[in-house]
Amino acid sequence: MSTPAGMQEHRPALRPGILLSPPLLNGPAVVHLVKDPVSGTSFEIGPKEFFLVSRLDGTRTLGEIGVAYGEAFGRRLGERNWQQLLALLGNRRLLAGGPPPAAPKSAGPPRTGNLLRGTLRLVADADATTARLHRFLRPALHPAVVGLLLLGCLAMEGVLAASAGELLRDLWWLASHPVPLLAVASLLWLSTVLHEFAHGIAARHVGGTVGEIGLRWRLPVAIMYCTVDNYRYLRRRRDQLAVAAAGAFANLLFLLPFFGWWTALAPGDATGRVLGALLLLGSAQALVNLVPLPPLDGYTMLGHALRVTRLAPAGSAYVRLRLRDRAAAAGYPARARIYLGYAIGSAVLVLLAACVLTAAAWYAIAAASSVSPS
Repeated sequence: MSTPAGMQEHRPALRPGILLSPPLLNGPAVVHLVKDPVSGTSFEIGPKEFFLVSRLDGTRTLGEIGVAYGEAFGRRLGERNWQQLLALLGNRRLLAGGPPPAAPKSAGPPRTGNLLRGTLRLVADADATTARLHRFLRPALHPAVVGLLLLGCLAMEGVLAASAGELLRDLWWLASHPVPLLAVASLLWLSTVLHEFAHGIAARHVGGTVGEIGLRWRLPVAIMYCTVDNYRYLRRRRDQLAVAAAGAFANLLFLLPFFGWWTALAPGDATGRVLGALLLLGSAQALVNLVPLPPLDGYTMLGHALRVTRLAPAGSAYVRLRLRDRAAAAGYPARARIYLGYAIGSAVLVLLAACVLTAAAWYAIAAASSVSPS
């Protein structure tokens, strides 16, 4: 059934600000996310629905969109198809000229939880706060400046890798000296604060927003958090990767002044032991975050790079299905090989991490036994 002539001339448009994500593999399906940034609600649609929704800009008629759809997918849309789509968008208050958007969700109370575990919102308007920080730091976010800082971090890590044995001995020494250990722990906690703010500032730089900044505790551990919104909907993959990688980059930048101090010290200076342990732990803090295992930033980066959502759970489901029923697994798209590769790669990473940690522990113990305590 063709669309009535009157309906063909209709030019509906999405409400300004509605967000549409790039295509994402989600299990056996390719989906796009649609989000109303006012209410915060989101839902998934398929590629065909995305083809239509993304063209509702108020300049094209339904007839024109229908012709383009027929050329792309080999079938024409009937009146019922258009009515269903427009009703869906209208009910969700996503169409311009329709009912006003739903009221934004309340941010909730400043504190939730109890003494042992909970969260505390620290900033009333996290997006405005990160916007001010972004304006202040914007000159340092020029690609040339970022490139030079990245080279400095890579050079630092190269020197530290060559001094790994010395740094492990410094770490073993630190473990038996409570006062410098507390100082190093405090500095590393400050580095985690910068890590979280870096995600927010990077998001603001590429067009994302920040929903909340606060403190989360699971005693005896308490860490800062920064909730970044909407950057999944950025069109450029490199912008998404930059937001996810910003935290680890900030951790490395935090170490650069201490690295300069460490290299300037005379051999045998006791301060060098504290700085060496800080540099080792701080580097581990940054680099481990880049490992592509949940919930680390590297896992988020890999998902963005592959355009996959829910990589770990969807991958686990695919592998179980493949082992149980190969015929059913054959219904997945060819890209689903990503899931099998990730399952194998993550298992190898876990085994490799266990081997590295075991070897490092044995090396530190052996090295410490050859050094008399001071």
